[in-house]
Amino acid sequence: MAHTEKYRPARKAYVSEFDQFMQDYLARHPEVEQDRRRGWDIWWDRRVDLDELDKQREDALPARPYAYD
Repeated sequence: MAHTEKYRPARKAYVSEFDQFMQDYLARHPEVEQDRRRGWDIWWDRRVDLDELDKQREDALPARPYAYD
């Protein structure tokens, strides 16, 4: 429930039934939030090897201006 409070500028703003359901569900099931954060860390918060990224860019073939030539 705390994560939605920071996104709502007014305390008495409209809250949809779905938002109410999700807030209630997440309050009752904190393990879901922990799993969501773990999934976020796996897919989005990664360390990027800049040397490897540069190597991939150097090895990539340039795109042709018209793909059907």
